[in-house]
Amino acid sequence: MTLTFLLELVPALLLGLALGRRWPGLSQRLAPPLVQWGVPFSLMGLLLRSGLNRSSALVALLALLAVAGGLLLLRRWLPQPVEQMGAVVGNTAYFGIPAVLALLPAQAVGYAISYDLVATLFTWSLGPLLLAGQPLRLRPLLEELIASPASRGALGAALLLLTPWHQALASWLWWPARAVVLLSLTLVGMRLAAAPGRGLPRRLWLVLAIKLLLFPLLLLALVRLLLLTPLALPPLAQAALVLQAAAPTAVSVLLLAEASPGSARAPELREGPAAAAALVFWSTALALVSVPLWAQLLHWCVGWPVGPGV
Repeated sequence: MTLTFLLELVPALLLGLALGRRWPGLSQRLAPPLVQWGVPFSLMGLLLRSGLNRSSALVALLALLAVAGGLLLLRRWLPQPVEQMGAVVGNTAYFGIPAVLALLPAQAVGYAISYDLVATLFTWSLGPLLLAGQPLRLRPLLEELIASPASRGALGAALLLLTPWHQALASWLWWPARAVVLLSLTLVGMRLAAAPGRGLPRRLWLVLAIKLLLFPLLLLALVRLLLLTPLALPPLAQAALVLQAAAPTAVSVLLLAEASPGSARAPELREGPAAAAALVFWSTALALVSVPLWAQLLHWCVGWPVGPGV
């Protein structure tokens, strides 16, 4: 299980690091078409294979509660918005979904995508507004929802699932969808190429501990408590939810920090991009060890009927 995970993720990340060092601007040219076309296509193919059901909707709701609640609670203990987001916003699309593909049966991918859909929408819409104390407006939120690559992929999959040939399409699109996932991992490696060599300030170790250990532990406790209620999740949904929570800090945290106008003016926010880059790099490196350990723990605690693979 761990070997499969490492063989799928590490080569793509290393290739991305090498390409990013050789051509520093390459990721900026590849990212727009990948996000615009590749991500919706990949999510559509993965969802066709795994399907959508009631448990997927519950996973999405739990993801929303976890990310939103985590951001609000951590405002009391972590001083900077970048630290708060780095502790709960995970790289669910480019690391979490590949991890689920490598460590869990293919049927778990739908749950992972449900988590990613909600977490991504929250991060790029509500998250920055809440952290900045700005009022929430319905129209920008709906525009963000419609424009999201995850929404387009989910909508395309939902429409194709209504057709009589969706099973054949699922078989044809499975490996191309996996190829896009690996390309996304390579892009993450390119983004990380500028981060090696950056030290990690002592205060950020707490953020890493929350992101890689405490946050997924709280999600594990929550899904186990739900077993006592009518909202109990099946084992694969529990495992996918916790593994997504254990994903390293998202690259989007770095992008938001770099785009924040306050980071160039406010003294307390000037270290935001540097802190975000360090968090993304070190959490990704440590997640190569921590995520397989979480998968093993979940196998003991939750269990699932079949092994990983297609």
